[in-house]
Amino acid sequence: MRILITGACGVTSRAVVRSLRLSRKFDDLYLVGTDICENPYGLYEGLLDRIYRVPRVTDPDYRAWMVHLCRTERLEAAIVIPELEVLFWSAAGFPIPVALPPAKFCQIAVSKKRLYETLANDGLVPKFQICSREQLTNATTEQSFVFPCWIRDFSEGTSCGKGSLLAEDPEKGRAWVTLNSGIDQFMLSEYLPGRNFACHLLYDRGKIVKIACYERTEYFMARTTMSGITGNISKGRLINDDRIVIASEAAVASILRQTNETMHGIIAVDFREAADTKPLITEINLRHVAATHSFAAAGFNLAEAHLLLTLGRLEELGPKEAIYSERNIILRDIDGEPIWLSDYKELPVGGFVSDRRAERR
Repeated sequence: MRILITGACGVTSRAVVRSLRLSRKFDDLYLVGTDICENPYGLYEGLLDRIYRVPRVTDPDYRAWMVHLCRTERLEAAIVIPELEVLFWSAAGFPIPVALPPAKFCQIAVSKKRLYETLANDGLVPKFQICSREQLTNATTEQSFVFPCWIRDFSEGTSCGKGSLLAEDPEKGRAWVTLNSGIDQFMLSEYLPGRNFACHLLYDRGKIVKIACYERTEYFMARTTMSGITGNISKGRLINDDRIVIASEAAVASILRQTNETMHGIIAVDFREAADTKPLITEINLRHVAATHSFAAAGFNLAEAHLLLTLGRLEELGPKEAIYSERNIILRDIDGEPIWLSDYKELPVGGFVSDRRAERR
């Protein structure tokens, strides 16, 4: 079976590919990737059978190039990962089978500003304010918004904390604005001090068929940022939390009532807890996130389910949700494949870990 993975050099796409390689339902996959190749590491990692460099999604030749590729490579289905590509194909219609969220939903979710405005009356997002560069460099902001707060860029498709700062006071906010000269407007949002979650939801024409939640606990290079939060986790855990599932479903339903659409495909809803521990939505991703591979390692393969849905093999989807031990852990390192352990215990002084591969030898 010949399957296309877009954005193939990215962290999330590679997590999807690793998950598909773990699938027992798809042991005959020939995986073709496309990417703009800004991260050439993915070209030579060896996860995919073939990777093509393609034009950017904003290039006038992009659509014709992709249509030609699907034809010449005889591709049977695709999983689209980069959000700007999801946005494009949700409206344009992909030349081979895909499972994508509806177009108007994507237009709202891809923009933090539109998302927060759409959900503002539902009590699902933090307090926020949109400010120009001029507003943030004068004294009026001090009177109109409570610090500390997040100040961030909110352009479409941004991720990994681009242009974001946890500003403790207006003076630090003005300094950040000065340093980020390429951003004209900023979003100020309420600081949420609690835990950090994400909830995957996979939909089949309005029906939720998969739920998968996890918690982010520690971050790569945390000491290099004032907030201690960066775009990628070094530790996390798979969880079961009805609060964030209910809030995710409510947010999706609220948006769809306004767009008059039916939900399909996969999304990942990000949360942080407020001071009172209420989880509030910080963004909605129109794709898998990197923890997809950890769910697959735990036996709950979201990428496999996504492909089964795309191919119409709904009877093979299996249970909607899995149950995880409280002591499970996700471990990630810069140069290694992510590890998931079902029952993690801190190693005491004098303790040791055996090399299981050596034992098998």
